[in-house]
Amino acid sequence: MNTYGTILIVDDNPSILTALRYCLDATFERILTLDRPDDILKTMAQEDISLVLLDMNFTLGVNSGQEGLFWLRTIRKQHPQTPVVLLTAYADVALAVRGLKSGAADFITKPWDNDELIRKLKDVLDMQNEIVTLDEVEKDHIRRTLDHCHGNLSQAAELLGITRQTLYNKMKRL
Repeated sequence: MNTYGTILIVDDNPSILTALRYCLDATFERILTLDRPDDILKTMAQEDISLVLLDMNFTLGVNSGQEGLFWLRTIRKQHPQTPVVLLTAYADVALAVRGLKSGAADFITKPWDNDELIRKLKDVLDMQNEIVTLDEVEKDHIRRTLDHCHGNLSQAAELLGITRQTLYNKMKRL
């Protein structure tokens, strides 16, 4: 069932675009592809894009990833809520870190495993749609702290920066 909206795939290799289109067809309602990054912003202005899958290199013989990082920053400025997943055949840890620090939601290397690619893209979109209330965050944090302290209320309260009585009152609401 195609419940994941529209994905925009940007890669200069037509074979990659075709392979990704086939791979992701059952996951996304619509798949848009571009073989040049120059049309990204125009396309995003005209379409409701759920996620961008962005290649890192577009100039023949250049594999530094700088083009992808430039387009990632450009997309993030214009469409900060749209997640961008980077895709490259020339992956290294430093490039992945730079991409993630620049706002990428994830980093995928070519060649990819189809199931892993789909899982990562779904995870990015599922996390994007997951809104948790402050009460839920607090409850989860209290539970994890209590587990960490093996049920010792005094120690948990100290770690949480609250009194034992306040922790006890909060636990009543769990």
